[in-house]
Amino acid sequence: MEEWTVEVHHSKTKKNKPKTDQLEFGRLFTDHMFIMDYSEPVGWHDPRIVPYEPLTIDPSAMTFHYGQSVFEGLKAYYTPEGDIQLFRPDKNLQRLNRSNDRLCIPPIDEAFVLDAIKQLVFLDREWIPTSDGTSLYIRPFIISTEPFIGVAPSHQYKLIVILSPVGAYYKEGINPVKIAVENQYVRAVKGGTGEAKTGGNYAASLKAQELCAQKGFTQVLWLDGVEKKYIEEVGSMNVFFKVNGEVITPELNGSILEGVTRNSVIQLLKHWDIPVIEKKISLDELHEAYVNGTLEEAFGTGTAAVISPIGQLSWDDKDLFINGGKTGKVAKSLYETLTGIQYGREHDPFGWVEKVNETSAVK
Repeated sequence: MEEWTVEVHHSKTKKNKPKTDQLEFGRLFTDHMFIMDYSEPVGWHDPRIVPYEPLTIDPSAMTFHYGQSVFEGLKAYYTPEGDIQLFRPDKNLQRLNRSNDRLCIPPIDEAFVLDAIKQLVFLDREWIPTSDGTSLYIRPFIISTEPFIGVAPSHQYKLIVILSPVGAYYKEGINPVKIAVENQYVRAVKGGTGEAKTGGNYAASLKAQELCAQKGFTQVLWLDGVEKKYIEEVGSMNVFFKVNGEVITPELNGSILEGVTRNSVIQLLKHWDIPVIEKKISLDELHEAYVNGTLEEAFGTGTAAVISPIGQLSWDDKDLFINGGKTGKVAKSLYETLTGIQYGREHDPFGWVEKVNETSAVK
């Protein structure tokens, strides 16, 4: 790791902090942000924490024209003892580098960036809400900033980390949601960018999401982009099904994002000796399990919502009411255990939690 030092410029004007009941996801941001630049042949340089403010970027910056950008999402939590902790941040930064590789963005030094995130979180620790279900959302992202209109990898980038105090991602909370199967639009295809966390994937999902919301559904269930018969993701989450006592999730195939929560769920299920398998799952196979009474639970997993039970799955003229439209036992246990570890209410047998304090934040 290079011997960088994060230069800190404190904000002279502190913002008013919101009340807990006024928290919306991704609407409010803290007093500071972290920035680091990349240019050739220098590499990554000039790491700094500065007051949160608008960026000044050339209109011809390549990120605006060719979408060369990646991002991540993780959270900081207050424990009952008043400690601050992160949940598996190393996995997020590893995935950021995998996304970088796919988008031809230079890799970051994961250990240094984690230290910088800890320093930023500690500096803005008063923004971490303490009410049940609330947290501080951490958004690292990289954009291509070279002023050049030409289809090629950029030679200049900015890595930025911003923070946002958040409440529950879904207003429904842990209650089951209604999902519509999307059979017209596709999110991603094998060989594309589906396994990377890049903005274009989410832009491609907006039309289908807008149409399903108009019909009263919370999210869409994405099918594969070729045959449109195999299940891939649900909204911006990975998806799991409990069928005849066995938990099944779509196997990673190049178009499915490898979620940190997905990985955690698989490890937890194995720890509990609950059979879990990663494989291709067709919509017909799922419907057959529903008809014969073996489809017991369905739920999505992701950083924002953690666990989101699926109570209704609809496509064409079929409606599948899963587990009587109620939250299943496995989904409930996963939610309580994961959030218990994240908030420090339960023992962490996996070493997933990383503490943030003055010592760990300042290098």
